[in-house]
This record gives sequence, C-alpha cells and structure tokens, in this order.
Amino acid sequence: MIPAVRAIARAAMGARPVPLADVQARAELLARYDNRYLVPVDVFAEFATELTDRRRPGGPFASLCINGRRWFRYRSVYYDTPDLRSFHDHQQDRGRRFKIRERLYQDTGERQFEVKLNGTGGRTVTHRRPLLPDDAALGTGQRDFLADVLDRAYGIDAPADLDPSLTTDHQRATFVADGQRITCDAALVGKDARTGRSVRADGGLVLVETKTTAPLSEADRLLHGYGLRAAPFTKYCGALSALRPDLAAHHWQRTAGTAFPARG
Repeated sequence: MIPAVRAIARAAMGARPVPLADVQARAELLARYDNRYLVPVDVFAEFATELTDRRRPGGPFASLCINGRRWFRYRSVYYDTPDLRSFHDHQQDRGRRFKIRERLYQDTGERQFEVKLNGTGGRTVTHRRPLLPDDAALGTGQRDFLADVLDRAYGIDAPADLDPSLTTDHQRATFVADGQRITCDAALVGKDARTGRSVRADGGLVLVETKTTAPLSEADRLLHGYGLRAAPFTKYCGALSALRPDLAAHHWQRTAGTAFPARG
C-alpha cells in the first residue's frame, strides 16, 4: 500500500465513525475558507492523532464512514476552454474565477456536476447538481445550471466552448468537527485529456485541506506548529502544471515539483 494511503487509512480507522448525514449537518461548508498543505506522512500521523484525541477540548474529530468504509476513491473530470481560461484565472489569482468539474464517488457510484467560485473575502463557494448515471456531464441541464450560477454570482456569460482538460483520481479520508472539515487525499494521479500523459503524486505526501468558516482553523494552527504553511496548490492546477511545465508560473512550478517529483 502507498504510504500516504496507509497513513490516511490508519488515521480514519483510529477515529470515531460518523455517517454522511452527520458530516453534512455539522460541516457541509459549501461556502468556506480553504487552505491546502502538502504533509509528509510522519507529520500527518502525529497531526491526525492530535485531531482525533478523545481528550481534545470540544471533542475529537470523527471520520466519515459509509457502508463500513472509512476512505474512498474519487475521480474528477475538469472542464476548461481551449485556451485554459479557468487554469490561468486561478494561476493569476483573478477575482471572478471558477472551476467546472464532474465528480464521481467511485465506491457509491454517485455523480455530481460542480461549479466552484471565488467568493467574497477569499472564500470558496461550491454549487453542485446531482447527475444520473446516464446524464452527460455537459448536457443541456448542466450548461443551463452553469450559466445561471455564473450570471448570478459574477454577471458573466458561461463559456460556450468547454472540453475535458484533466482527469484526477485519488483516495480520501474526511474528518469532521462542528463547523470544521478536513479532507486528506493520497495517491493522486492526474491525466492530461489532450495528450493522455499522466503524473503521480509523491506517495509519501498527504494533501490536507482545511475547510472552515474562518480564515484560520484549529487544524491550520496545528499544521503551522509543525512548520508547515499553506501551499499555492489545487489538484487541477497542480497536476496540469506538472504535466505541462510551460504553463506554470514560478511559484506553481515549485509546488508542482514538490507534489509530483516525476513530472510529465
């Protein structure tokens, strides 16, 4: 087993299990602040032990459990324009930026069409629409949904020309406390939809993402105590930067090189 997968599995199995309904009730956080960290597995083990300690003030973080499983397989297909408008808007930290993706929860078969926006004050705002098994990800209903979201949020038209740009696969364990959710991703693989080339993340790193209603959470402060700082990294921009180094600005190249040592 890949070390990062083993680390998230051990952490999830050591925590109190909670069903998806409890996670959604306590910390669905469709509008939130996100911070991302590339965490070595030995540091992650200590960090997870602190989070799930039963003596933690306010109670320990619990782990998402569905049908007896504590960690799950995810696949995402990202859509972008031919000139990669979404990628470049995120790389340049533009205000009215968005990402479009289809997410497949491989262990349950659930599919979601998602539009992620940059909200006020640096928050991430996610809009999602369920997909039926036979639905086309960019069918009429989804395009209408996208157009409505972008019009209401930014007053702009949706791009007409969209194609798959990147597919990612990873495994995830999720930890939750009231108003806080932490996702821990391992075994990330990105595949360039244009060239078919793929890149695999460092198996000794866990991508930890803190999601909360405040800019800094307890988990952020714990990670800072280990000498870690939030990284300019998303799975979409990081993997595409690793696969196409000519696209990446300097700071993206450095982070992509850390996450993906054997770059495309």
